[in-house]
Amino acid sequence: MKILATVALLLSTASASLMSPAPAAAVSVEQLKRDTKALSDDGFEGRAPGTAGEVKTVAYITERMKAIGLKPGNGTSWTQDVPLASITVDPKVTLNFAGGTAPMTLDYIKDMVVWTKRQVAQQVLADAPVVFVGYGINAPERGWNDYAGVDVRGRTVVILVNDPDWETKAAGKAAGLFEGRAMTYYGRYSYKYEEAMRQGAAAAIIVHDTEPAAYPFTVITSTALAPKIDLDLPDKGMKRVGVEGWMTKPAAARVFATAGLDLAALTAAAKVKGFKAVETKLTASAVLDNKITRSASKNVLGIVRGASKPDEVVLYSAHWDHLGRCAADATGDDICNGAVDNASGIAGLLAIAEDSAKGKKPARSVLFLAVTAEESGLLGSRWYAENPVYMLGKTVGGVNMDSLNVMGRMDGLTIAGAGKSELEPMAVALAKAQGRTLRAEDSPEKGYYFRSDHFSFAKLGVPMLDAGSGGELVGKPAGTAATVGADYVAKRYHQPSDEYEAGWDWSGAVEDLTLYEQLGRTLADGGGWPNWLPDSEFRAIRDASRAGAK
Repeated sequence: MKILATVALLLSTASASLMSPAPAAAVSVEQLKRDTKALSDDGFEGRAPGTAGEVKTVAYITERMKAIGLKPGNGTSWTQDVPLASITVDPKVTLNFAGGTAPMTLDYIKDMVVWTKRQVAQQVLADAPVVFVGYGINAPERGWNDYAGVDVRGRTVVILVNDPDWETKAAGKAAGLFEGRAMTYYGRYSYKYEEAMRQGAAAAIIVHDTEPAAYPFTVITSTALAPKIDLDLPDKGMKRVGVEGWMTKPAAARVFATAGLDLAALTAAAKVKGFKAVETKLTASAVLDNKITRSASKNVLGIVRGASKPDEVVLYSAHWDHLGRCAADATGDDICNGAVDNASGIAGLLAIAEDSAKGKKPARSVLFLAVTAEESGLLGSRWYAENPVYMLGKTVGGVNMDSLNVMGRMDGLTIAGAGKSELEPMAVALAKAQGRTLRAEDSPEKGYYFRSDHFSFAKLGVPMLDAGSGGELVGKPAGTAATVGADYVAKRYHQPSDEYEAGWDWSGAVEDLTLYEQLGRTLADGGGWPNWLPDSEFRAIRDASRAGAK
């Protein structure tokens, strides 16, 4: 009821209402196909930042935006430079444990993947004592601190992926301290490294487990030979943990066994409030030899200027990058083309842009932002959010597109991380007009809301929607969508096999894009300012940014 009340207030102030949404988007399926096929062609070499593939990709998107009729989004420029540092570790690196019943060496790719974000030629981890810190969470507002009573400065912390209550069947704020099966940001791997940094750890190694991680270890190893990319900030990454990485669950079990510890028992203990970190008798060592390069990648920006309130902006975003060259498959193919992820999303961005540019001019401006380096940790969107061309306090809200539905029409709409903002009931109303209903996330434990570029804006207060087709495929047996989705994750996601297929069914993508455009048009022609719900972690920063923009 709180959601309905707040959105009612929002819509009462808007000049356009959901009772009369913008006309259906004139999305061209053939153009979606052409853009997706072009961007995922081998000639683009997987669209990795800092490569020839980036040059071709940025040129392609820029030319399409010009042809569509957009205006340059950064003054007279179509791009925004994003400073990046690429660090490639020598794959001969090993992670070595001593102090137990026998020394143990973990091999790169087979057992673990490690890297450093520090811009140094050699990063040395020397006999750093190993501490098991459970889920590696410090959440005072929830009365939980896995680091309580232990000093991990200069030590190696081993961390479990996800939240302590991820196996709970129910999801949501009432389901558990960490929202049950729904992942909070405390469960995201990026948080684990951030907290280990704040605690002063020398190394932070996460134990991979497919179900709570939401992807197999092959997703991690697929980029093991590629550079690790980060923003090239003045501190040159020296504030980061010296060694970050993952190790397989079997490898972790073997390591702890040498110290007389059982991984299953440690995991069970870590789920209980009041867990105390376990200081083992083990030490960890590694020598990472690194090759460092620096470059400026590019975000691409095009805009439709608002007729009456051009300084107020509605945002559409999608990332153009993928993995570039990656681990070869059995056929020898070593180009991760990223057709679904995320050539399809850029195609969708361009489709909405084309319809917006050719239609009635909106009251507010509409920004179309194709960002770089999402696959490296949301870096392009983070850079824009921290260095915005248009004030975030005057950015009304937006929609991010990451991997369109190419399976066909579905009977529902799923909102990632539902229950956060006033944009959500607006989207639900539009879906209802399409004959769709709100469907719960199938796998809320996977934390999809924290895994794409909308999160960079959400963290700084901008209400962003991450939603798309959900439920069952129309006209197909129950469970077909789940089966096809699982097959994609296992066999194509972040692999060379994510390639364009002529037989894809774009009807579901068209329905989603229509909803996105209608939502954006409602915001662009209205006067309301959607906000986060009062109990959202993003509400306070939004209120502050809006106050600063007035």
